[in-house]
Amino acid sequence: MTGFDFEEVTTTEPEKSLLRPIKKSGGRNSNGRITSRHRGGGHKRRYRLIDFRRMKDGIPGRIATVEYDPNRSARIALLVYADGEKAYIVAPRARRSVTPWFRDRSRTSSPATRCLSTRFPSERRCTRSRSSPAPAARWPAAPDAARSWSPRKATTRCSAFLRASFANVRRECRATIGQVGNAQHENITLGKAGRMRWKGVRPQTRGIAMNPVDHPHGGGEGRAKGNHPQTPWGKPTKGARTRHNPRTDKYIVTRRKKK
Repeated sequence: MTGFDFEEVTTTEPEKSLLRPIKKSGGRNSNGRITSRHRGGGHKRRYRLIDFRRMKDGIPGRIATVEYDPNRSARIALLVYADGEKAYIVAPRARRSVTPWFRDRSRTSSPATRCLSTRFPSERRCTRSRSSPAPAARWPAAPDAARSWSPRKATTRCSAFLRASFANVRRECRATIGQVGNAQHENITLGKAGRMRWKGVRPQTRGIAMNPVDHPHGGGEGRAKGNHPQTPWGKPTKGARTRHNPRTDKYIVTRRKKK
């Protein structure tokens, strides 16, 4: 498929109070030098402020709209609380209409509490929030579902299923159980190079077509091959494992299996 049907989107006008400008750098630093390659151009966007912390416990609210967000693959939902405050959240799967909703941490079996965004993150993000008095955690949007959240003894940490592995995280951390909506995003085929340019992605040059000074794959007579996949700076890539964090490795109980 080459496009979305947008059947779950209920409005085309975003909430103006939750919009912020996005400054583009074209991948250049303060000296004007390119430090992130293949960036530039793209359609002008405005950022939607997403409430990842969700600290308003026990306050009734409703899902007013489901909207398109140009900054992420998932849809976003506008929550209107009883006290008048508005906030965007990542829209959950199977919630395609504007419906009443109530936030209740004690009713974990309710669809309203189980279908609210994302999978568990990498274990390094399961830390206490430094900016809020009540601990919280933030997770990125991805079409994966969290499986379990089980306390273990009376310790400061509990065991959580992180996609395909188990890890110990702090007991004060929060999580939303469910799956992110718009799962059909993974089936989209852009169809032409121009759609990537609209996204702000510039063309790439194959390393084998470069000179030796520009890339480890460059140079040679004809089509020279033999090097392992690596970046222009010699770092292994395309599946090579690079994670190394002694500070958090001790909290991993079992790692995910190789495919």
